[in-house]
This record gives sequence, C-alpha cells and structure tokens, in this order.
Amino acid sequence: MFSLARLTCFIAVAEELHFGRAAERLHMTQPPLSRQIQQLESELGVQLIDRSSRSVALTAAGAAFLPDARRIVSLAESAALTVRRVPAGDLGTVAVGFTGASAHAVLPRLLEAARERIPDVKLVLREMVTSQQIEALTNGELDLGLIRPILPRPGISTRPIHHERLIAALPQQHPLASEEHLTVEDFDDQPVVMYSPVDARYFHELLISTFTIVGASPRYVQYVTQVHTMLVLVRSGLGMALVPASAETMKPEGVTFRQVTAVRDRPVQMNAAWRSDNSNPALHRMMKDVLPQREWI
Repeated sequence: MFSLARLTCFIAVAEELHFGRAAERLHMTQPPLSRQIQQLESELGVQLIDRSSRSVALTAAGAAFLPDARRIVSLAESAALTVRRVPAGDLGTVAVGFTGASAHAVLPRLLEAARERIPDVKLVLREMVTSQQIEALTNGELDLGLIRPILPRPGISTRPIHHERLIAALPQQHPLASEEHLTVEDFDDQPVVMYSPVDARYFHELLISTFTIVGASPRYVQYVTQVHTMLVLVRSGLGMALVPASAETMKPEGVTFRQVTAVRDRPVQMNAAWRSDNSNPALHRMMKDVLPQREWI
C-alpha cells in the first residue's frame, strides 16, 4: 500500500509540474523525489507522470488520481489533529447529570459556557435526583453531576458552584398574595406543600431548619420531590411553598411569588460532583475552563 509520503510527493509534482520546484517545496533533492514517484506508480500499476526532457505532465490516470490523493492526505492530517485534541480535552464526551431545579438555575449557564469554551466537547444530559446521580457517578455512568450538598462520600469530589435565595410560592388567590413581602413566620399554621424527606432530603432538611429557627409550625399537606410538581400543587390551591428563587423563571400560571425576609441569605446550594479518579480529559478541561475553582454563578 502506498504511503502518505509518496502521496505528498505526487501532489507536489502534480501541482508544480516541475521536479526541481517540487523538490524545493518538499525540502529534498530531485533523485529521492523521482524514486518516490516511481515507487508509487509501481504500487498502483499505472503511470501517473508523463516525463520528457522538456516538460512534466499528468497522465490521464494521474489527473484522475490527484483529487483522491489530496483527500487522503487531508483526511490523514485531520485525523492526526483530531486524535491530538482528545488528550487535551478539546474533543470528547462528558455525561452530565442534573436535577430538575438545576435545569433552571445552573444548566443554561453551563451549556452556554461549554459551547463558548469547549465547543467540540459533546455533553450528554440526564435528568436525575441527587441520590441517583451519586450512584451513576460511582458506577461510571456519569462524568459530572449537578447535585445538592451531600455527606462526604469516598471517591466522590464536590465543589460549590451556585447559591440562591428561597422565595414563597402562593396560589394567586391566597390572602397573603397581596403582601409585598412575607416572613418565615407567615408560614406558621398554614397549609404547606413540603419536600419529600427521602427523595428530596436536602430541601426537606433545609426547610425544617428554616421553620424551626423562627418557631414556625406549618401544616404539611403533601410531600413531593420536584419543584415543578410543587408549583402545580400550589397552583391548585393545595397550599403555600418555599422554593428556590430560580423557580420563578418557570412562570407558572396561577402562582404568585413573593420575597421572604428573615431567611438566611442564599441558603440553597448547588454542587458539581465527579468521581475523583475519573480520567476523562474532556471532564478535566470542563472543570478547568467551564467550572473553575470559584463559585461559578
């Protein structure tokens, strides 16, 4: 099979139609250049170059072969560039897990930054609750998780990337919907849609501590896992809720959002999580250029 070096020699002679100029272009002398062309012709079993004492011209076979020779050399050069980009993290795939809430707070910014800084890295997105993401990270099914804070896990690294406030979500016809601001105490003895203590443990414990600090005792009328489900129940008039500020971007009809005073400043936290021994170069590039060592949002 012919080599890329011989194809390169043929292309140079075909484009220059002069062995001396082609040899100079390739930084070699004419005798080895002539041998390369002769060997290529021998391998193909056809004459590519018509040589005479006065001129050099392509044969019909040479003219037909030239476009393919150019494509083969170009493809080989492109493949070499591509394979070198993989270890640098410029090219590859990162499997990213995200919670439903992070789809509004973090994911759009993440995707925008990734498109700008690592445009040739493909992101495969999977919506999962935090516990599912931890399992998928451990099993190698995910490279990166966007999760709520967890207790330290062996082999799992985390980094805070986002904080936001809690706000009140009320049915549009609720008596408190006319107030400009609410306090946590306003939730006392009110019907409240609450987060599941199992599948939404982080939010459940955050709200329990928030209510306990001020001595409020809401009446929990339903337990749910996802914020969008909570807003559907609020809209139906089932009760009030405390939700991340980013939930307001969902703009659900029939739900009124209000600022809540006396709530700790931006208590809702989102972390990036990854397996400590993950060797995916594209993930390392993402952590360096898209999620640097500081709070991202």
